[in-house]
Amino acid sequence: MPTSTPPRTPGALRPPELSSGQKLMVFVLSMTLFGLANIVTEVLPEIHIGPVELSVAYLAFVPVVMVALFNPLHAALGAPLGEIVFVDLLMGDFSGIGELEGYLQMFLGLYIGGCLVRDPRRRPQLLLAALATVTVDKMLSAVVDIGKVWVGVADAEYVEGLPQSVLLLEGIGFGTDLFISGVLFGALPAMALAPRLYGKIEPLLGLAPRDPGNPVPLAQRGTAAFALLAVVLSFVSMIAAFTSEIVDNFGVWEPGFIDQYGPRFLWIGVSAALIVLAASVAATRFVLRSRRERSAQDAGAQAEGAEDAPAGRDPR
Repeated sequence: MPTSTPPRTPGALRPPELSSGQKLMVFVLSMTLFGLANIVTEVLPEIHIGPVELSVAYLAFVPVVMVALFNPLHAALGAPLGEIVFVDLLMGDFSGIGELEGYLQMFLGLYIGGCLVRDPRRRPQLLLAALATVTVDKMLSAVVDIGKVWVGVADAEYVEGLPQSVLLLEGIGFGTDLFISGVLFGALPAMALAPRLYGKIEPLLGLAPRDPGNPVPLAQRGTAAFALLAVVLSFVSMIAAFTSEIVDNFGVWEPGFIDQYGPRFLWIGVSAALIVLAASVAATRFVLRSRRERSAQDAGAQAEGAEDAPAGRDPR
């Protein structure tokens, strides 16, 4: 049974700040794991029922577990970059400036979802985090798609005889993504994994588990400031999406590796992600071992200095 969340007292100490190396490790770990997860989705089947497409947009439980266990900011910054690097670039499906739209939307969703988790052992909070992540990401995406049709920079997919079907299709797509990616491949696996991993994976990176008594605030500089930042990032993502439609092939890189070499080329992305992950873990363990040895040497030197100091005098 998960323990109850202790109340936060005004004089409670804040958790120690992460070092730059620890921030980088969380960033890289989130990036590589979500990159691997998105490679898996490339081989999952898609079902088409008329104009409606049923597919797994992404395995949401992977980044949700990361933002629940670690600092949400650095995990949320790394996760969407994993899809761009290990799937879009290596698989030859990079849409240029349009990738900024998906990155910012996913970052906002993950950061909000991670801040909603006070205690990773509490499953209702993980359910809320997964649903919030997919809701923010897919709702912003739907608004951008409708905006592109309304402005006229993109053609809409209409159902014959129903001119208003663009709103209907976007609504159906949002609902199916929320259920498939948010619940089936998001909340349910996250609710099973995060409580089991809590307190076990953090020490491997030299980190302390998240303290339920000191949750990460969603708006560290105030609610109004965070709301303004979210609006600005959403607007930037919309501008990026419009630019990718208006300016043809702006930064687009599509060599068609999958069409040329077949699904076996996916192993290139898997291998690259595993190499980066292994190198990051090895580097982190080396740094932690070096710090422990240096601390042990410093402690030994201080003990020797205390023994050699004359009696009755301060060794300092």
